Amino acid sequence: MFSHIMVGANDVEKSKQFYDAILGELGIPPGKFDDKGRVFYVTKTGVFGIGKPINGEAACHGNGATIGFAVENPEMADRWHAAGVANGGVACEDPPGVRSNAHGALYLAYLRDPSGNKICALKRME
Repeated sequence: MFSHIMVGANDVEKSKQFYDAILGELGIPPGKFDDKGRVFYVTKTGVFGIGKPINGEAACHGNGATIGFAVENPEMADRWHAAGVANGGVACEDPPGVRSNAHGALYLAYLRDPSGNKICALKRME
């Protein structure tokens, strides 16, 4: 459904360190800078990017926005979460764990990245 997701970052180097760590836990290689100072993580299923806003204003999080990263199992979500906290992220919402809703049981782990963007690791439970 999506080709790419881009989030703003006030400190691209710090954000790259954070995303290299958490995406590395998902088996994604470190991001690469382009000629405009943005960083991209390219996979077979899509592209995730970070960079300073092109309008020159400060990056800010989207109120109500969450970007979810698929994980293979709860242990991977826990490693993702721990790597994020160790690299400048902030835990938010409930601790990692199973939550149930109308779509079934989900294992979720939430973080805020160094610029305040809300992200999540998600595993749909059988």
